[in-house]
Amino acid sequence: MMKIRIEITLCLLLFLVLAPFCICSGERLPVGMTLVRKATAHGAVCLDGSLPAYHLHRGFGAGSNNWILQFEGGGWCNDISSCLERAKTRRGSTRYMSKLEVFSGILSNNASLNPDFYNWNRVKLRYCDGASFSGDSKFDNGTSLLYFRGQRIWEAIIHDLLPKGLSRARKALLSGCSAGGLATFLHCHNFTKMLPSNASVKCLSDAGFFLDERDISLNYSMRSFYHDLVALQGIEQNLNPNCTRSTSNPKLCFFPQYALNYISTPYFILNSAYDVFQFHHSLVPPSADLHGHWNRCKLDPAACSAYQISVLQGLRRDMLVALYPSYKNSRRDGMFINSCFAHCQSESQDTWFAVDSPRIHNKTIAEAVGDWYFGRKITKEIDCPYPCDKTCHNLIPSPQGAKCNLISITGFTEIDYSFSSKNKFFSIHHIC
Repeated sequence: MMKIRIEITLCLLLFLVLAPFCICSGERLPVGMTLVRKATAHGAVCLDGSLPAYHLHRGFGAGSNNWILQFEGGGWCNDISSCLERAKTRRGSTRYMSKLEVFSGILSNNASLNPDFYNWNRVKLRYCDGASFSGDSKFDNGTSLLYFRGQRIWEAIIHDLLPKGLSRARKALLSGCSAGGLATFLHCHNFTKMLPSNASVKCLSDAGFFLDERDISLNYSMRSFYHDLVALQGIEQNLNPNCTRSTSNPKLCFFPQYALNYISTPYFILNSAYDVFQFHHSLVPPSADLHGHWNRCKLDPAACSAYQISVLQGLRRDMLVALYPSYKNSRRDGMFINSCFAHCQSESQDTWFAVDSPRIHNKTIAEAVGDWYFGRKITKEIDCPYPCDKTCHNLIPSPQGAKCNLISITGFTEIDYSFSSKNKFFSIHHIC
């Protein structure tokens, strides 16, 4: 009897030790890559000429006719040299991409982790064109060849998904993070036209509301970068024509704040008012801070001087001003603008829907998006200014990540980010 008790006790101890690992592994959802085989015939190829790709995890039950499409993010390249370098990486070629992608957050198939969208068809569109799926041109000088075919890639993936059930969609949500979040502004209207007229189609941008903002040296760094990007990759022809006709500088329609006014599809904007990318590479790019006066502030907001905090509050003010027309005039649109130092919050389970997820008025991001999509209530959540929000998961770039430089005009590159979340420390791979 004593031996049996000991064995039972050992089994229970073993279960208690291993159970957390079983739960964690059960939450991981690796999804295989699908190459779009017919894309080459339409010139829909990555920077290096490789086939475009996506990852599809099928929906089930009541969600079998509903679809989420998520644009992958990953910065941009705005000149030949940076695009040539990008073409040799997973950001410019499917040859170098992981063949399995782990779905989490808004792409999770677990009802307790993603209560409103867990049983939908969920698709991740891989990013390999360097221009938010929007270019349509080619570079060939006899020695080097680059394909700027983001617009064709977008169309090829949609046409590959239509016969797989997208053409019968009842509900659909086009989403994306960072450069992918920007892509939702560029393709939201077009996406709606591709689906059945009776489908409920909406769009969500996560950390994609890039501002046309002056940096601390009063230069329009981001505007200059986007101007070169639009010219290089032949993007202007694919921008919203109502927007481009309304301005003397059509390239500005690449900025979400100008494009949003011409999108009739219901739209949700998820963004931090202190977006860590825009803070580090648009507001305070290294070229505007040659002596590193902002270095400590960038690594730790608590180390910012009163003046630096006032500059950051100006960034928040400008974002809210740009969003005000949508906030005031549109009942169909939604937003969740928190005061966390973060960039992309819908794909990570910690920030999307968890016990300690960021909240505004005690509402998580997942709950806010779900309330908006299903019309349960009007959802326009605006956080109080930093440092009032104690629920934040702040993503702070590590010192080795500080090398990423917008103003070099050689394109955005990959860096490793480390970030602290309350008393936890995480290391993530991100794109600047």
